[in-house]
Order: sequence, then C-alpha cells, then structure tokens
Amino acid sequence: LASAASVVLCMDVGLTMSNSAPGEESSFELAKKVIQKFVQRQVFSETKIELALVLFGTDSTDNPLSQDGQYQNIRVHRHLMIPDCELLIEIENQVQPESQQGDCILSPEHVSLIPCRNLTLQAEGKKYDCLNIALLTDLNTQTNEESLEVIIKNLTQSGITVQFFLPFPVEEDKEGKGLSREQKKNKELVKEMMLSLDVEDGLDEIHTFRNAIEELCMFKRVERRPVAWPCQLTIGSSLSIRIVGYKAVTDEKLKKMWITVDAQSHQKDDVKRETVYCLDDDNETEVQKDDIIQGFRYGSDIVPFSKVDQEQMKYKHDGKCFAVLGFTKQSTIRRNQFMGSQIIKIFAARDDEHAGVALSALIRALNELQMVAIVRYAFNRISNPQVGAAFPCIKQDSECLMYIQLPFMEDLRQFTFPSLENKKFTPSDAQLSAVDSLIDSMMLVEEDENGEQRDLFKPHRIPNPAFQRHFQCLHHRAVSPGTPLPPIEPWLKAALDRPEVITERCQDPLDVLKRKFPLTEVEKKKKLKTSAQIFGKESEESEAKKVKEDEAEEYNLADIAEGSVTSVRIRGRAGRLNNPRRWARFCQQLTHRIEQLLSNKNTQYYMKSITCIQAFREQSVKLGNAEHYIATFKVFWELLVQDEVEGSSVSKAEANQFLVAEEKKEEAAPAPVEDTGDVDDL
Repeated sequence: LASAASVVLCMDVGLTMSNSAPGEESSFELAKKVIQKFVQRQVFSETKIELALVLFGTDSTDNPLSQDGQYQNIRVHRHLMIPDCELLIEIENQVQPESQQGDCILSPEHVSLIPCRNLTLQAEGKKYDCLNIALLTDLNTQTNEESLEVIIKNLTQSGITVQFFLPFPVEEDKEGKGLSREQKKNKELVKEMMLSLDVEDGLDEIHTFRNAIEELCMFKRVERRPVAWPCQLTIGSSLSIRIVGYKAVTDEKLKKMWITVDAQSHQKDDVKRETVYCLDDDNETEVQKDDIIQGFRYGSDIVPFSKVDQEQMKYKHDGKCFAVLGFTKQSTIRRNQFMGSQIIKIFAARDDEHAGVALSALIRALNELQMVAIVRYAFNRISNPQVGAAFPCIKQDSECLMYIQLPFMEDLRQFTFPSLENKKFTPSDAQLSAVDSLIDSMMLVEEDENGEQRDLFKPHRIPNPAFQRHFQCLHHRAVSPGTPLPPIEPWLKAALDRPEVITERCQDPLDVLKRKFPLTEVEKKKKLKTSAQIFGKESEESEAKKVKEDEAEEYNLADIAEGSVTSVRIRGRAGRLNNPRRWARFCQQLTHRIEQLLSNKNTQYYMKSITCIQAFREQSVKLGNAEHYIATFKVFWELLVQDEVEGSSVSKAEANQFLVAEEKKEEAAPAPVEDTGDVDDL
C-alpha cells in the first residue's frame, strides 16, 4: 500500500471571524493568510504531503456525513490530494467570510469527521502514515465540556496530531483583554486538551495567527532525497575500499518550468515549434538536418567536426573513480582555491564492515597528521575528471571524508597590481587602532553567557532571495492575472541586512574613525595640459581633409610600438612620419600613453615612460621637430615631480633647471637627416 503524510486544514469562516477593531485585520483575514502561506510552501517545495481544506460556519453544507440534520454548515472544500496552484486560486477567490456560526469544532462529531475520511481512503488502497489537523478559529462559539474526554480518546486512538491557530496567545502571563466569555472558556478547554494528549510540550502546538504568518513567510525549499553514489576508493593498485558519496553542499537551481504557450488559450498544445535550416543565399535554400555538422571557430577559420569526430575527441577514462593520488599537509591547500559547485561526503559502504574499519583508519590518520588526500574524482564514464582534496571530518556520531574540487592550471587567474604602500599616506597608530576597533565591533561571532561562541549572522539559514522573489511573483500571477507584480516583501529585503546588534555596536567606532580620518577640502591645483590640449591646434584643419586622410590610411600607435619593456622602435613605415599630420598624431598618442604609464604609480611603469621619452627625443632630433617633444616632456616632468617618486630627492628648482637644459639641447640639435624608412631602434 502506498503511504503518505496528510494535513487537514479546518478553517472557521463563521460570523464572528469577520469582527475586528478599527484599523486592524480581522481574524478571518489573518487565518486566510496562514492557509495561503502554508499551501504556497507545499506547492513550490514539490512536497508529497496531501492537503484537505474543510470550512465550518458556512452558509451551505457539503460533507459526506451531513445526514439527519447533523454536521450542518460544514463544507469539505478540497479532499486530500497533492496541493496545486488551482487550490491557491480557490483559496484566494472562493474562501470568503460567511454569515453562519457552525457547531463548535470541539464537538465529538467534528473530530470523528476526519478519521472516518481516513478509514475510507484506507479501504480504497491508500494508507497515511500520519494525519494532522490544523484548526484555525477564534473559539467564539459554545462548547460542551462533557465531550472533551471523548475528543481526546478519538484523537489518541486515531493517531491524529492537532495544532491550533488562534488570534490570541494562550500563555498564563497574557491577560485575556477583549475576549468574550466563550473565548476565555474555550481557551482553557484547548489548553486542557493539548496537555492531555500524549504529546510533549502540547502548548507549543498552539500558535497565534501573526506568529504563524511570520514563520511561514518564506517559501519552503524544494525537498531533495539523498542519492547515494557508490564507488571504490583506491590507493595504488592493491588497496580498494567500498565507499558511498552524498552531496552535502551543492548549488541549488530552480527547476526549469518555463514552457511556450499560446497567449490567448494558455495551452501548450496550441503552439508547435519547427526549426528550418537555410543557406545564406538569395533563394534561402533549405538544408536538411542530416546535412549539417558542427564547426569550431579556430582563429578566423572554422574547423568542421562530424558527430564521430566529436565523440572521438572527448576525454576517455575508465568510468567513475575516487583514486587517491597522494597526500599533503592541510596548510598547503589554500582555501581561496576551492572551486566547484558541490561538497561531497564520503562514507564507507553501509553493509561492509571491513570497508568501515579501513576508511575509519584512513580518516583518523589524516586527522592526527593534519593532512589531506589529493584524489582524482570522476562521477561517471561520460563526465570529465576532477582533481580535489579529501579532508577528514570526525564528529561525535560519524566519520567521513569531505571532497572539495581544486583548480587546474587554466582555472587560475594571475593578476599584478601596484603596491598599496605610499610613504605620503602612512596611517598613524591612532588611525590603525580606530580601524581595529571598528573591525572588532563588527565581528559576527560573540560569546554567550556560557562562554560558547554564537553566530549573529547565519547564511546557511538565509533563504535564497532570488528563489523567494520568483515564487512570490508566481503565486501573485497565478491568483491575480493581469495585475502588476507586487513589490519585494520587507522581510526579504531585510534578510541580508546587517544584524541590528552590529549596527548599534559599531556606531561609536565609526564616529571615532571619522575624527581620526578627517576630510579636508583640497585646493584645486593648476590643471595640467593633456595631450589633446597640446595638439589641439591641429584640429583647425578642415574636416574634409581629415576624413580624406583617415580613409586613405589609419595611423595608430599600435602599428609602430612594440610591446616590450625595454625598447620602442619605429618600423619600416617610419619615413611617413615626415608628414606633419601623421607626426602630430603619433606624438599625441605617445603622450597619452606616457600619461597612462605614469598614472599607475609603479617603478616598472616609470621606467617604461622614461624609455618612451628617450625614443621620442631621438626621433624628434632626427626629424628636426622638437616642439612636440618639449611640450610632452614638460607634462612628463610635472607629473613625475607631482607624484614624488619613491627615493627621489629632486626639488622643484632642480627639475626646472633640468628642463631648461633639455630645451637648450634641442636648440643645439643638428639638422635632420633624411629618413630612409628602415627599421630604427629608439
């Protein structure tokens, strides 16, 4: 017989449920929200729990036991079945407050309603492992105290668990202000019944509407059954241990449920998709699918690959494996190089005692020596192999290896950044202390009263905001088609915010930090000329001439500059620099490149800029045109002195003297020689 869990939602929709204080939601509205939130969680989590919805206090009567005037004003809205979006739509549109006041749900007849339904389903071939009843009511009805023992007996014999959802709390320290005489009386009966049932902490199963809404606000995650991955852990060619792996952490993705439907009928079958391949010719000649193969772009060429070629080019291996390649210290495995989308827990095969002993010995040895195993992992025959690290993990009731993927050479990215050290901006001890205090105040781990560390921010308990927003919009569109999507719920926005205790604790350190790092207004210095401003006079030429020359030949620094740290050279087209416009464009690009090099504030780039300046000077002497070089050199020197290169003791006066000397050199430069267009090292 098939087995399943079931929940019967019994909601009071009677007359008193619509009562509310001014400006507050009624008990009916709150109870309806609880049901909606609960059903939403079940629908989007793809659970196998079956739900039923029973309404009492209705104007009409529809239940299988309504005979001889009994069970009136009770309607079974939905029998036990897997919840779906249709149920959500029905709750939104069809569950409304009504004007009757049904017999109290605490009467023995009502409690026997669900067991009878359960017995009927068992006879039909389905058996429920557990049956739960959730009662949502304001308890504002008359009850029979004599029936309480019968109710408890029926619930216990049927194996039914009960939860109550009320508009008010039932704790002893809460005053029952605003409650009617019936509500006060029924509250005590509910407490007595829950404490009499064979359930630990029975009062914990009595909830308020508002607390339930807060607890159910997030959509339940999709339930995943653990899937075992059996394999052999091998060490060399002679040692093999039967193991089984389970995904402990994995990148959860939404199941792709988007389908193309007709915009009017919303039916999938009304839309058919056909793919046609055509040649890129005037007639758009159709090509059959069998006449098409894949091509791989290799540079500017396309290399064709048939299906046979694609199959042969795949990396072939023997199949699933978990082979130990060697061992290394845990300290050599850097955490920032962990990669992959999953962490796999490796256990010994459950029915193999020898495998358990062998794997336990390996795990304990790795743990004592603070080492890890480097393994070759392949999920199956068609998957690409990985290299990863297997860490020992020993807990009070279990032992396992934790496999994490490591990167290959191509997966690593190497970057070079300029140094952050700057003698001009060295922080003082007081400033460093202020930063330390801020960091300490924002620590997300603190000690509790027992001296144990407690996490203030727990990412593993934060739901994925993208999933929550996705389900929120799906539900809204299902029950309210044609209306704008709702804004993101406040609790979802707050999910990733800084904890309030951290915000309060870091205020004083932040104030100290502001005082220790004051912001001062910097006077705007004389704006240095840029390369575009230096060569701006060339723009006075006619636009037509500029376009004509650009069309004739595009001249770019990339065509004449070699990517070398120590040299710059003019290639065979250097003779064309005799053209004033080309020479000006060359100077402009080179000046801009020097500015970029100096902006990196790194010794290596300073040396590159000096090499460019030297090449610039020699070429200017050769062409007998030093005007652009002098202007560029002024910009270069002003930037160099302004940045105060580390180790430089050159004063502003000395810099100016050097600049005057350079200008005199240019005036005394020999006449230009004829450019032969040969390759010249600069």
